[in-house]
Amino acid sequence: MSRIGILGAGSWGTALAIHLTRAGRQVRLWARDRDLAEAMAASSVNPRYLNGVRLTTGIQPTSSVEFALDDAQFVVVAVPSHGLRDVVRLAASSLAPHAVLVSATKGLEVDSLQRMSQVIEEETEARFPVVVLSGPTFASEVAAGLPAAVLAASTDDRAGAAVQEQFRGRGMRLYASDDVAGVEIGGALKNVIAIAAGVVEGLGLGHNAMAALITRGLAEISRLACAEGARRETLAGLSGLGDLVLTCTGDLSRNRHVGLELGKGRRLDDILSQMHMVAEGVRTTGAALALGARHGLELPITAQMSAVLDGETSPLEAVETLMGRRQRAEVDR
Repeated sequence: MSRIGILGAGSWGTALAIHLTRAGRQVRLWARDRDLAEAMAASSVNPRYLNGVRLTTGIQPTSSVEFALDDAQFVVVAVPSHGLRDVVRLAASSLAPHAVLVSATKGLEVDSLQRMSQVIEEETEARFPVVVLSGPTFASEVAAGLPAAVLAASTDDRAGAAVQEQFRGRGMRLYASDDVAGVEIGGALKNVIAIAAGVVEGLGLGHNAMAALITRGLAEISRLACAEGARRETLAGLSGLGDLVLTCTGDLSRNRHVGLELGKGRRLDDILSQMHMVAEGVRTTGAALALGARHGLELPITAQMSAVLDGETSPLEAVETLMGRRQRAEVDR
């Protein structure tokens, strides 16, 4: 059996641990918080992030990075984007020489504007193959064993194929891709558009507006992804359109929830203070806008969401600004 270490005992890391042990793998699940690790070991549930879902036999919760990664063939990094660099730096000296690193984090680093795989490679001096795991998934549904399809994206074909083989199971089908930039930009920016989708719903603007937003949001994501070296067709797949539709329309979406509450007139600080888990789109919005500026790109939806999140404009004013923009051709040339 393959031994897999998962760094991050949030909802997604825990869901992946449950899925992988169902598939016959041995999993050590690392939590930064010792109390959480001990609670999971004692109760066989994650009371903080995935309460009500039983941990499967074969999961070993731990607060020791060294124990979690001891001889692990695959190391999954499933922590929020703003903490990923510190966690990888902490773990680097404990990685087995043969390890394959799997990034399960969606976002952009705010300061460097790097994608998560780039941060991992930088902190490990590119000594390990990195595979990006991304696609339309809600953690609770994966934990419940409901069907899902995701991408394993890597420039290392052998590493990508190994993750496909070892991470597959009755509840998860994996497709391969070598377009790492496209997969990561799709996974990061869909959260920004999901906040906008929540705003549309919170304001009661109807199905026409929602369809227009998702479609133009995909165009905006594709524009930035291609500037980062991606292939446009990647954004029509699972990590682009698939993840975007799920996050913009699903009731379990944290980013959509933020937008929904903003559309109802609530303040961002109040919304976030009542959320136990991270809404990645809040941090990603500013980083995406800065990355777009680096490439000389116009990202109108992202720009308006940034203004709303910063309190510079109201959600309704943002919509009016988008609707009042200069008419243009649909397809970029």
